[in-house]
Amino acid sequence: MRKLILGILGIAFFATSCSSTKNTSSSDGSVSAGQAQTVRSEVMKLKGEWTISNVDYNRSFKIKPFDEGADINCFVGSAWKLIPNNYTGTYSLNGGGDCPMRTQAITFSVDKYSNVSIKKVGEGEKAKRVSAGYMLKLENPTENSFTLVQSVNADGSPMDVRYNFIRTAK
Repeated sequence: MRKLILGILGIAFFATSCSSTKNTSSSDGSVSAGQAQTVRSEVMKLKGEWTISNVDYNRSFKIKPFDEGADINCFVGSAWKLIPNNYTGTYSLNGGGDCPMRTQAITFSVDKYSNVSIKKVGEGEKAKRVSAGYMLKLENPTENSFTLVQSVNADGSPMDVRYNFIRTAK
């Protein structure tokens, strides 16, 4: 009897270990190979050089994005270089008027929900040691444009700031 029960358990274990899974994602946030490929293709669209063509937001508020101490208008015309192969890049503020001239190294990542995490990396600093960053939502990525949406607190209420990017070079 004992051999019969062990045999049935062995067959059941073998059958479940050989079955294919149909789930596309699990509760731990992992993704299937197909989802990973889709995310990767969206991220690869970001490769190249970009400029922020305009920023949409409620203009009755004063916004200084990415802790630069610079007005949001200083980011219009800023140059961004994104390298998805190693998830690094830079952005450069052009300067002039009240805007500083500055280039900032960044690392970024994109998850399966199109959330983009951007972290500023200081000179001589290792990216893996940077824990603070900014979370934005990637919208409408194409070969020539995309939008990053940042939700900010405006007098206790959430407000979206939309950074519209256009490609300047591949």
